[in-house]
Amino acid sequence: MANIILLGPPGAGKGTQAKRLVDERAMVQLSTGDMLREAKTSGTEMGKLVADVMARGQLVTDEIVIGLIAEKLAVDSGGGFIFDGFPRTLKQADALADLMARTGQTLDSVIEMQVDDAALVARIIGRFTCGACGEVYHDVTRPTQVAGTCDVCGSHDMKRRADDNEDALKTRLMEYYKKTSPLIGYYYAKGQLESVDGLAEMDAVGEAIAKILDK
Repeated sequence: MANIILLGPPGAGKGTQAKRLVDERAMVQLSTGDMLREAKTSGTEMGKLVADVMARGQLVTDEIVIGLIAEKLAVDSGGGFIFDGFPRTLKQADALADLMARTGQTLDSVIEMQVDDAALVARIIGRFTCGACGEVYHDVTRPTQVAGTCDVCGSHDMKRRADDNEDALKTRLMEYYKKTSPLIGYYYAKGQLESVDGLAEMDAVGEAIAKILDK
């Protein structure tokens, strides 16, 4: 069992690798966005609070997110937890460390998915997905076998994220480096940081992460 954080800029492949860990190691992915959407419709006290905050168009506070994570940590996970999208700031990292200590949990590894910005932008702006089954494609590295037709389900409903363009991506990267990159130094100082090449082939990245977890 291992509890880990996946760090890396938008498009580095954190979600893809988290899914592999869920499938292969029965780990539980704690994605901030997923937890908020789930809580909003859960009917629990915390869920009602989330729904109220979001209905008023306000930002969900760190305290609420920590509360949601605490609820998840209270449910036993044989394979461990993957923190995806949290923490994003040093304040959140401190809050997570306090929560882990209070609940008797340990943070075993913080895995940084290192990328070259220019290569990352090129990878992301060519990305599109099947709107029916969610299969991911790329204009250059993984085009569909038949143009406009999903290889998996045959759908013609291909979608691109509105913010998967160069200007929007550069803005998202700048936001990441301003707020989140200090976490790299924070976890390095704690002796918890490990790094992998986030732009390697998907299987190679998965194998590198597996080696870290199997130490």
